[in-house]
Amino acid sequence: MNYIVETEIVCPFCGEAFATAVDTSQGDVSTIEDCTVCCRPIALHFECEPGEVLSVDSSRA
Repeated sequence: MNYIVETEIVCPFCGEAFATAVDTSQGDVSTIEDCTVCCRPIALHFECEPGEVLSVDSSRA
Protein backbone atom coordinates (compact mmCIF):
# COMPACT_ATOMS: atom_id res chain seq x y z
CA MET A 1 0.00 0.00 0.00
CA ASN A 2 1.24 3.49 -0.84
CA TYR A 3 0.99 5.75 2.22
CA ILE A 4 2.21 8.90 0.43
CA VAL A 5 -0.83 10.53 -1.15
CA GLU A 6 -0.78 13.60 -3.38
CA THR A 7 -3.61 16.03 -2.67
CA GLU A 8 -4.55 19.46 -3.96
CA ILE A 9 -4.45 22.55 -1.72
CA VAL A 10 -6.04 25.94 -2.44
CA CYS A 11 -4.06 28.86 -1.04
CA PRO A 12 -6.16 31.05 1.32
CA PHE A 13 -4.06 34.08 0.28
CA CYS A 14 -3.91 34.01 -3.53
CA GLY A 15 -6.54 31.37 -4.35
CA GLU A 16 -4.23 29.29 -6.53
CA ALA A 17 -4.31 25.50 -6.30
CA PHE A 18 -1.19 23.35 -6.00
CA ALA A 19 -0.41 19.74 -5.16
CA THR A 20 1.32 18.51 -2.02
CA ALA A 21 2.30 15.06 -0.79
CA VAL A 22 0.92 13.78 2.53
CA ASP A 23 2.28 10.83 4.53
CA THR A 24 -0.91 9.11 5.70
CA SER A 25 0.84 6.30 7.61
CA GLN A 26 0.66 8.12 10.97
CA GLY A 27 -2.98 9.27 10.85
CA ASP A 28 -3.94 12.94 11.08
CA VAL A 29 -1.25 15.46 10.12
CA SER A 30 -0.85 19.19 10.92
CA THR A 31 1.86 21.25 9.25
CA ILE A 32 2.73 24.66 7.85
CA GLU A 33 3.66 24.83 4.19
CA ASP A 34 4.46 27.77 1.93
CA CYS A 35 2.26 28.37 -1.11
CA THR A 36 4.15 27.41 -4.26
CA VAL A 37 2.72 30.46 -6.05
CA CYS A 38 2.78 33.41 -3.59
CA CYS A 39 5.15 31.89 -0.96
CA ARG A 40 2.96 32.81 2.02
CA PRO A 41 2.64 30.30 4.90
CA ILE A 42 -0.46 28.09 5.07
CA ALA A 43 -1.50 26.12 8.16
CA LEU A 44 -2.71 22.71 6.98
CA HIS A 45 -4.54 19.95 8.81
CA PHE A 46 -5.16 16.64 7.07
CA GLU A 47 -7.52 13.98 8.43
CA CYS A 48 -6.10 10.69 7.20
CA GLU A 49 -6.52 6.97 7.19
CA PRO A 50 -3.63 4.83 5.92
CA GLY A 51 -3.42 5.45 2.16
CA GLU A 52 -6.23 8.04 2.05
CA VAL A 53 -6.74 11.74 2.83
CA LEU A 54 -10.28 12.17 4.18
CA SER A 55 -10.33 15.96 4.51
CA VAL A 56 -8.10 19.03 4.30
CA ASP A 57 -8.40 22.27 6.27
CA SER A 58 -6.23 25.22 5.28
CA SER A 59 -5.91 28.67 6.83
CA ARG A 60 -3.53 31.60 6.93
CA ALA A 61 -0.58 30.89 9.21
